[in-house]
Order: sequence, then structure tokens, then C-alpha cells
Amino acid sequence: MDRSYLLPRIRPVPSTPFAPNMKTSLTSSMSSPLRLSALALAVMAAFNAPAVAQDESAANAETVVIKGQRSSLRNAIAAQEKADNIVSVISSDDIGGLPDKNAAEALARLPGVSVQRDQGEGRYITVRGLGPDLNAVTINGALVPSPEAGRRAVALDILPAGLIRTLEVSKTLLPEMDANSLGATVEVKSLSAFDVPGKLLSANIAASHDDKTGKTSPSGGALWAQRFLDGKLGVAAGISAEKRSFGSDDVETGGAWSNGRLSSLELRDYLPVRKRGALAVNLDYRPEAGNSWFLRSFLSEFSDNEVRDRLTISNIAGGSLAEGETGTARAERRIRQRKYTQQVRSLVLGTQQKSGDWTLDIKGGASRATEDTPESLNDGRFRASSNIAGVSFTDTEQPLLSGPAALYNPASYALNAITLQQRYSKDKEHHARIDLARKFDIATLKFGAKMSRREKTNDTNQWAYNSSKASSGNYWGAGGTAMSAFVQGRNLDYDLGAIGVALDPALIRARVAGLDRDKARLATESAINDYRMQEDIDAMYVQNSVDFDAWHILGGVRAERTSFEAAGSQVNSSGAAMPLSRERSYTNWLPNLQARYDVDANTSVRAAWTQAVVRANFSQLAPGVSLASNTEAVIGNPDLKPLKANNLDLGIERVLGNDGVVSAYGFYKDIKNFTYTTNLAGTGQWAGYTSATSYANGDAAKVKGIELSYMQPLRMLPAPFNRLLLGINGTLTTSSAQIARYDKAAGRQLSRTIRLPGQSNQVMNIMLGYETGPVSARLALNTKSPYLLEMGGDILQQSQDHTVDSQKQLDFSLSYQVSKQLQLTFEAANLNNEKYYVYQGTKQFNVQNEQYGRTYKLSLKASAF
Repeated sequence: MDRSYLLPRIRPVPSTPFAPNMKTSLTSSMSSPLRLSALALAVMAAFNAPAVAQDESAANAETVVIKGQRSSLRNAIAAQEKADNIVSVISSDDIGGLPDKNAAEALARLPGVSVQRDQGEGRYITVRGLGPDLNAVTINGALVPSPEAGRRAVALDILPAGLIRTLEVSKTLLPEMDANSLGATVEVKSLSAFDVPGKLLSANIAASHDDKTGKTSPSGGALWAQRFLDGKLGVAAGISAEKRSFGSDDVETGGAWSNGRLSSLELRDYLPVRKRGALAVNLDYRPEAGNSWFLRSFLSEFSDNEVRDRLTISNIAGGSLAEGETGTARAERRIRQRKYTQQVRSLVLGTQQKSGDWTLDIKGGASRATEDTPESLNDGRFRASSNIAGVSFTDTEQPLLSGPAALYNPASYALNAITLQQRYSKDKEHHARIDLARKFDIATLKFGAKMSRREKTNDTNQWAYNSSKASSGNYWGAGGTAMSAFVQGRNLDYDLGAIGVALDPALIRARVAGLDRDKARLATESAINDYRMQEDIDAMYVQNSVDFDAWHILGGVRAERTSFEAAGSQVNSSGAAMPLSRERSYTNWLPNLQARYDVDANTSVRAAWTQAVVRANFSQLAPGVSLASNTEAVIGNPDLKPLKANNLDLGIERVLGNDGVVSAYGFYKDIKNFTYTTNLAGTGQWAGYTSATSYANGDAAKVKGIELSYMQPLRMLPAPFNRLLLGINGTLTTSSAQIARYDKAAGRQLSRTIRLPGQSNQVMNIMLGYETGPVSARLALNTKSPYLLEMGGDILQQSQDHTVDSQKQLDFSLSYQVSKQLQLTFEAANLNNEKYYVYQGTKQFNVQNEQYGRTYKLSLKASAF
């Protein structure tokens, strides 16, 4: 059953930040009024950056070079001041200021944003209670497609911090922007040679140590920027590389609880090895004022080679066990070994031409994301020759398994099945757009058009070998089947109990390497997830902004025409496939009104009413139908309507001195056509079925909340406390959505109200920093309350919901500026050894309990200019 839209378990791909320590020239005079935009994020932008404290006398000079928190805050204020909508900005220095491994973790420091962690690392972001599939990511203006089969969400851990110049989070959209995000649009901008005052050449090397496995891994990167042809041609390039070996221990039940009794249990040991590299090359040509051309290119690739070894308990005599009770059960040792490679490419070419009061922008771009999994060992299964007696467990949150010596003896197990899987998914998008703007005395009129073409494809193949099919030639070949012939001879390092000796995936693969692959192919599993979808969007917009007195008002409308084609298969229980296809088109009109009022030189009020639209996930739209039997089916729904939201935002912001800020923002979202997983059994053509899993649109969902933020250097305190910096932000959010299914016993539709998956009621960041001379230190705490991960088998039963428990993570960084060119940094992530815990219904019943340990990193940054 696909529940990707409901945020299933995720697997992160890590990255490590290596941001250069760059200088920014600023004029110290800040007497002119500042009109601020969403300073809630500028709070964090200022606080995250590594810094060298400046003498107060230097701050009063006519022109000074400022590094650190003052530069970060003022740069964020300047960038946000230029925006017509509510935006937030983080610079490259800010991303490196805390031990954030990737862009997702950097964004999680901000009000309204929380990160979904897995194996201790951030991967996806949730904005204002709206999950990853409801947000959009662009690189230099080009949409980032998703390499994951079936999803729209982009894993932000694919973006190495060292190649990012800025991250811009748009919480309200403009008519000129794609209307494809309900939470926010994250714009990633890579470095341009015109972003720095002169030459730039910096490099870094680092080593990170995983506390759980004891392994140390390297990383490094370099940035270069320079101008040629008398400053008219700018070239900027960056490269990064990383290898990371780490591990995690996991005990999970998957929610196999009934009346406090457990029917199955798994102990899992994970050992991933991940490699990644990224490259960005940007060219800018500005032959004369008002005439510019640019090319932006970006490539990121990472591979994840993971071995998952596990011990599973199932088929318990009597059906289940109570805590402390002893019983007889089936025991299996299973292993998965798979390596997948994800790649994201982006290329954007454009020009800007100015003539008098007119500005013409023309851009074209192409992006491509792929995920290649070449023949993974999906499951190597060894089953105990007979059920094992004397099995028991204690603790329902972190079940500790106990059993006789036979439970851990490889001689007790024999080969049961080998399953292989190959998958390749591709998501590509190309676009062209034209924008024309005319500036008047108090207004700016802008209009334009965009054409976007997107194609998503997925191809899966699966093979199975087991003894029951020996008569058809589908078997595992000649030779012994005792598990002792397939082990490595070492016990697994597992902290949550005992699993036993480690299995060797290479020996299992070798056993079936020469067998007939065609006879082992699983027709249903190989066809049902294959699909091709084409999504073409043509858009036009017009917007006008007006300034008068203390007001700045922008209004406009965007129209998007979507043409959708999908092709898949209906597969019956015998494996026979019949092609299915679907086509449809629709148009969305999206009005927009935003306003800012400057109360005084330091205070501003913003308000916005906007509309946005997000299409359902590709896996939900795929027109595939799997008829597992005469009573069970899984049905895609290409007729799902897109989610459409009316958004209201209202906020007030005030500058405290030159580099402090306090802000409050309220928001409300009314979402139509919320998409969820349902059961169609008992209705229409599925009247005789006991299970017919599909996807449906709910009537409406609502999200409302408030963001509060405060940041200020504590210069008013006596020395040495006047070097402290304090930053606090928090977001309070509530949501509700109606879901329903047909109930055969009641003979009608039944419904209940849930909160949106991924939405935490409270998210908070607290950061304390200290800076003096060449030393800069940061201590940061990120917390969030529980959130709904997914609904259980019966979506009407709250007791079956899977909920992620509250999470707190404490991080620390310490930097020392050895010289003008060298900086040494020590970072420690997850100091409090936080775990990832999912429970069913109430906190006492485990679904998943995974622990990762701490990570320490030492890095050296060098700059030649």
C-alpha cells in the first residue's frame, strides 16, 4: 500500500556543510528607514553565522568590513526589504554557523519550519504544518524534480551547503511565481562572481566521527569566483565531496498491537555507506548597464549502499504475546543490501535587458532527477527449521527480546527465499518564460507567461527464488541451505539486545547469480508500479505594485492551464497486465493581494491573501490497479483533484537597535481537496471486496497558527556577558481534515477528523551564542511536539494511527579564527542522543524505535583572498 503522501518512513542521504568565510562590505550608517519582510527568519539568519566580534569604534567608522551576525542580519534585512511578499533569507555563512549537515537542517532553525529526521539527519522540511509534498524547491529559478518514484517532495539533503549562496523561503506566493506550493517555495541560489567584491578562492577539509560505529569519514570542498574582461565576465565554480560511514539500531513492531498484546517484532541493524559529490558552475556576462546574460548549472549525485540485517519474530502460538509472557514463535533472519544512486541536474540560461522604464527577462531551463537501483538484494530470508519455544519480550516502547540460545544460533536456520529488485525512476522538467515590467512614478506593472513540461516515469522489476517453485525452475539452485554457510563470522554490533552473527549479502547473491532470471520474474510486482505521466502547465499572470505614503500594495492574478496524461497497468492475480491510460485538463485562476504598512522607521505591518494549488503525488495519480485476489485490490486514482488553498497572513515586525528584531505572524489556510488513503471495499465495482485501497479527495482541511521570533545581541549586559547572543523562535499550529471510507456494517460512509500528517502543534528553537575576538561558540536546541506520520489499516480508528513522538536535538559548534585566512571549527550534533520514536495510538505501544548516537566533526577552512 502506498502512503507516500502521508509521510512514510524516510531514508536520508547526508551532506556536510562547507561554507566559506566570506567578507561583505557594508556602510555602517543605518539611519534610513528599513522596511522589513518576515524578519522572523532574519532572526535565525543573523544568529547562525560564525563571526568575529567588531570593536564598537569600528562600527562607527564611515565604512567598515563586518563579518558574522551583524552582517548576516543586515544582509537578510536588505534582501527581505526588496521582496513584495513574505520571504526569509539565509546566506552561505549562516548555513555553516551550526552543525547543520544540509540545507534541510539549516532551514529547520527558522520559525514556521520543522525538519523530518531519519537516522539522525534532516531530509525533508514541513512548513507551517504542511508536509514535504506540499512544498516546492527551485534551484536558480528552475523547479527541482524529485528522484524518488511516486513523490513530489525534494529531499533537501541532496544540496551541499558549501555550494549554496542563499536560501530564500517564500511563505506567500506572488502572481509571477509558480503556484505549486501550499507551505512554501524554497529557492536555492548558487554563487555568482558578482556576489563578492573581488576574487574568491576558498577550500575546506573535514573529518566526521560517528559515535555509534566508531567510524571516521572525510569530506571536502572548494569555491572559486573571479571576474574577467574588465569586470564584465564573471565565473564562479564550486565542488564538494563526501563519504560517510555510520549506523543505527532499530527495534520495531510496525504497530502489531491488539489489546496490549504483540503479534510480531523486528530487531534491525543498519550499516549505510554514503558517498556524494556536487558541482556548480555559473557564468555571468554584463557588457553594459542594463544588459546581462547568465548561465547557472548544478549537479548533485549521491549513492547509498545500505546493509540491513534483522531478526524477526512472527506467527506466535495463540496469535500474540503479552509483556513478560513466554511463547512459541516463528523466527527468521533476514538481510537486505541495496545501493541506489540519485542524481539531480539543473541548467538555467537567461538574460535581462533594461531600456528606460522597461525591463525584459527571458529564461529557459531544464532539470532532471533520477534514482537508479540496479538489482538490490531486496530480501535474503532464513527461517528457523521449527518454531522456537521460550520467546518473550519486556518493555512495550523499546521491546527487549529474550529467547533460548537456538534463537541466535545460525545452525537453527535454513534458506527460505531470495528476492531481488531493480528500479529506475526519472523525473524531468523543462520550461521557458518571459517577463516584462514597466516602472511608473509610484507603481510597477509586470506581466508574463511560462510554459512548463514535466514527465515522470518509473520502471520496476522483481525476481523471487524459493523452494516451493522448484518444479517450475524457480529455485535457489543446488547446494546446502544452512544459514551457517552464508554468514561473515562476526556478531552484529547491536545495542538494543542481540541479533546474532552477521549475514553476508555477497554469498546470498552468488547463490542465484547463474539461475534463469526469466522464470523467477514476478509479473505482478514488476508491472503494477510501472507508469509514465506527463504534466504540462501553461501559465500567464499580471501584477501591479503601488507605493503611496507609508503603503506598499501589490495585486494581481495568475492563470494556470494543466494538461495531464497517465499510463499504467491493471494486473490480475495471475500476473496478466492490461494497459490503462487517462487524460484530463483543467484551469486554475489564482488571485493575489499583498500589502505592507510602515508604522515608523523601525516597525512594519504586512498582510497577504493568496491562492495556491498543488497536484497529488504521482504514485496516487498512477492509473494502476492490482487485483491481488478476488477480494483484495490496490487502485490508483488519476482523477484526483489538485489541492487548492486560500491563504491569509498577517504580521508585525520591529527592529531592535541595528541588529535585533522581534516579530509575530499569524496565518490561516483553507485547503480544498485534501488527499488521503481510503478503502473502497463495499462500493461500486468493489462491492464484493474486503479491501480495496485507493486515494480520495477530502472536502476540506484547515491550518492556522502563529510564528513568534526574537533575537538580540545582549550588549546591554555587563562584561563578559555583553558578548552573548540570544535567539528564540516558536510556532504554534493547529490543523484539521475530514477523511472518510465506506463501512459495510453500517451501510454508509463514515468519517472522522484528523490533523494533517507531518504537523507538530509546537516547534521551537533556542540558540545561545558567545563571541569574543577570534572565538565563536553556538549552542542550539531544536524541539517539536508529536506529529501524525500515517494512519493505520482502518483509517477511522485513531488507535491505529502512527505518530512520531516529540523530538529534541541539541547541537554545538566552536570556531577559532587562526588567522585572516584560516578557521578551525569543531561541531557536535545530537549531543543529547535523541532517538526517533514512532508509536501506535498511545505512546506506550512501539511502532519504531531507532537510535543513532552523536556525530563529531572537525574542519579547517582556508581562504586565499
